Amino acid sequence: MRLGPMELILILLVILLLFGARKLPELARGLGQSAREFKKGLSEGEEKKEEPKA
Repeated sequence: MRLGPMELILILLVILLLFGARKLPELARGLGQSAREFKKGLSEGEEKKEEPKA
Protein backbone atom coordinates (compact mmCIF):
# COMPACT_ATOMS: atom_id res chain seq x y z
CA MET A 1 0.00 0.00 0.00
CA ARG A 2 1.52 3.27 -1.10
CA LEU A 3 0.46 6.76 -0.17
CA GLY A 4 0.53 9.34 -2.89
CA PRO A 5 0.95 13.08 -2.41
CA MET A 6 -2.80 13.72 -2.32
CA GLU A 7 -3.34 11.15 0.42
CA LEU A 8 -0.52 12.64 2.51
CA ILE A 9 -1.95 16.14 2.12
CA LEU A 10 -5.38 14.88 3.13
CA ILE A 11 -3.98 13.14 6.22
CA LEU A 12 -2.07 16.28 7.23
CA LEU A 13 -5.20 18.41 6.83
CA VAL A 14 -7.25 16.04 8.98
CA ILE A 15 -4.55 16.10 11.68
CA LEU A 16 -4.47 19.90 11.50
CA LEU A 17 -8.24 20.08 11.92
CA LEU A 18 -8.29 17.60 14.80
CA PHE A 19 -5.47 19.04 16.87
CA GLY A 20 -5.17 22.64 15.74
CA ALA A 21 -2.12 24.60 14.68
CA ARG A 22 -0.98 25.32 18.24
CA LYS A 23 -0.78 21.65 19.23
CA LEU A 24 1.14 20.39 16.16
CA PRO A 25 4.65 21.49 17.24
CA GLU A 26 4.12 19.87 20.62
CA LEU A 27 2.94 16.64 18.98
CA ALA A 28 5.90 16.63 16.58
CA ARG A 29 8.31 17.18 19.46
CA GLY A 30 6.78 14.27 21.36
CA LEU A 31 7.01 12.00 18.33
CA GLY A 32 10.66 12.95 17.85
CA GLN A 33 11.48 12.17 21.46
CA SER A 34 9.65 8.86 21.24
CA ALA A 35 11.53 7.86 18.10
CA ARG A 36 14.84 8.83 19.70
CA GLU A 37 14.12 6.74 22.80
CA PHE A 38 13.02 3.80 20.66
CA LYS A 39 16.26 3.89 18.63
CA LYS A 40 18.27 4.21 21.84
CA GLY A 41 16.53 1.16 23.28
CA LEU A 42 17.15 -0.85 20.13
CA SER A 43 20.86 -0.02 20.10
CA GLU A 44 21.18 -0.89 23.81
CA GLY A 45 19.50 -4.22 23.15
CA GLU A 46 21.92 -5.01 20.33
CA GLU A 47 24.90 -4.13 22.53
CA LYS A 48 23.74 -6.59 25.18
CA LYS A 49 23.42 -9.35 22.58
CA GLU A 50 26.96 -8.77 21.31
CA GLU A 51 28.59 -9.08 24.76
CA PRO A 52 30.42 -12.42 25.10
CA LYS A 53 29.02 -14.81 27.64
CA ALA A 54 31.46 -15.65 30.41
